[in-house]
Amino acid sequence: MSLVVVGSVALDTVETVMGTRERVLGGAACFFSVAAAELTDVKLVGVVGDDFPEEHEQTLASRGVDMAGLQRSPGRTFHWHGRYSEDYSSRESLATELGVFAGFSPDLPVAFRAARTLFLANIHPELQADVCRQMDDPRLIGCDTMDFWINGEPKALARTLSMVHLLTINDEEARLLSGEHNLVRAAQGIMAMGPRHLVIKRGEHGALLFSGDEVFALPALPLETVVDPTGAGDTFAGGMLGWLDSVQEVDGPALRRGVAYGIAAASFNVAHFSLEGLLAADREAFERRMERLRELVRF
Repeated sequence: MSLVVVGSVALDTVETVMGTRERVLGGAACFFSVAAAELTDVKLVGVVGDDFPEEHEQTLASRGVDMAGLQRSPGRTFHWHGRYSEDYSSRESLATELGVFAGFSPDLPVAFRAARTLFLANIHPELQADVCRQMDDPRLIGCDTMDFWINGEPKALARTLSMVHLLTINDEEARLLSGEHNLVRAAQGIMAMGPRHLVIKRGEHGALLFSGDEVFALPALPLETVVDPTGAGDTFAGGMLGWLDSVQEVDGPALRRGVAYGIAAASFNVAHFSLEGLLAADREAFERRMERLRELVRF
């Protein structure tokens, strides 16, 4: 079992109705790694500046994340500052300082290239395609993208999508990428571009899985308090891909259970700032959330 994730490592400043946290650990690769590491062996590839606190790297390593692929470059670490609306329905980016991430060119350690599973977090689609070419022969390649690349790099994104097996995007991105408002037709159009499996993330409404002719829907876990939704989609992907790598299967039952693990992981994430909730959760806590999901959908 081994899973490589390539993506951002960041220092986030987050403002919500529940408070403010300044320059806390964030970035897609971090949220993904901590969620997946509870289920399988994770290897992280990213870049940070010389201002990145050593304790953050130690935190990730303490959860079993292999940090050999983390590059340190002179300069500042990627920093995002965002403010969420009172009902979390929207957010405003107050600052996006790419720092050393602007010149990020992933170079996978040789030991990482034989991994069975690869996840391409949200980076330039040309970089995602280059990472695919560096790998030996992964059994499963998962990918995330966003509206910025859908609008700005359609040809590069199309090439990347032809190389991946599973795509995770939200409902707005699915409509934008496919040109279809109906999510079923949108999924059909997207899978025709290359991915065999598609997960459409719907925030507080859960997730939709499309695989061949099969469709599976699962709600999010109802929570009394939401604190910080930053990284929820990456956390979901970490739970799902972590499970799929651990069982070494990508069939219907494994995919459905993977969606459930993703939702369980995201429920820990949004209830706390940064990675606090995920870092406090162990495998037993994950299984309790899974049981809550089973009870929620049984009829």
